[in-house]
Amino acid sequence: MAEKAKVYFADFRAPSWRENLPQKLARLMMTAGFGEIDMDGKFVAIKIHFGEPGNLAYLRPNWARAVADLVKSQGGKPFLTDCNTLYIGGRKNALDHIESAYVNGFTPYSTGCHILIGDGLKGSDEVCVPVRGGEYVKEAKIGRAIMDADVFVTLTHFKGHEQAGMGGCLKNIGMGCGSRAGKMEMHSSGKPHVERELCIGCGACAKICAHGAPSITDRKASIDHAKCVGCGRCLAVCPKDAVQNDYDEAPAILNKKIAEYSKAVVDGRPCFHVSLVVDVSPCCDCHGENDVPITPDVGMFASFDPVALDQACADAVNAQSALPGSVLFDEGHDAACPDHLTAAHADTDWRVCLEHAEKLGLGVREYELIKI
Repeated sequence: MAEKAKVYFADFRAPSWRENLPQKLARLMMTAGFGEIDMDGKFVAIKIHFGEPGNLAYLRPNWARAVADLVKSQGGKPFLTDCNTLYIGGRKNALDHIESAYVNGFTPYSTGCHILIGDGLKGSDEVCVPVRGGEYVKEAKIGRAIMDADVFVTLTHFKGHEQAGMGGCLKNIGMGCGSRAGKMEMHSSGKPHVERELCIGCGACAKICAHGAPSITDRKASIDHAKCVGCGRCLAVCPKDAVQNDYDEAPAILNKKIAEYSKAVVDGRPCFHVSLVVDVSPCCDCHGENDVPITPDVGMFASFDPVALDQACADAVNAQSALPGSVLFDEGHDAACPDHLTAAHADTDWRVCLEHAEKLGLGVREYELIKI
């Protein structure tokens, strides 16, 4: 039987002027062994979600500052990072993405470090990383800046998710670090298509394709799926967002692909993971809005094991009472269900991701919770 992983926990109490919450997070991380990582002179990627404009549930920049300052105290060179989104929104290219981050408060002055968008200007700056033991993904398409980092740290807002069931550490790593083409691979079982009413026939998709799949007829593009290999380059270059993805992957397969992408990101280098169970919104911070939390705030969790960390956070959320007025009390939901994450999105099963991640050797679901 596998040895239990250690997950460290601190609540959100700060009753004394002697220690505020960012300081408490730093103490939690050091207690959990963060200081054991050699960061001296190393580039340290801090993977975070900057929040879609209009969303207010994302983690405050103060938390990022606490982690960045701790990295610098260990001699590291931190940067905040995320990859561009597949969907059309405020973070689909690096310029819009950084602007959205700034609008939401993530500036070099508030966080103490710079922002690098992992997959570059158009979401196509990627590295193909082999997935050891992958069943669905043999080579994950990961943002280059993230793979260039010497040390990888996650700072995750733990919440529900409308497709994966749970937006935890593995979701932050796997989906968040995938390039636009990588996100397409995880979300879709097919290939991109062209929304003809949006297409202006510029030919950018045909020029970027190495396989001759797009063609222009009567000033409208079409994609030959017999030639298309699903690389997603055409999504990145279309100026009118006419090339679009089909979000048709089954939730269970999506979760397994997320686990396999996570495997690609963390393999072979020092990693550390932090999750904050606060503002537990039912949906992802990719939404341009956020619903009220489904449970009360719980606290901060830290571990070297991302699987155990997600399991501990899920257990902590499900141990809470459902908050009246949340989606759990809407018609068609079951507020009495002991699994609040599943009750929020009944057609999902967040456990699949953890089970597959454990099978891949990413970590273990059995954990020892150590409270500080």
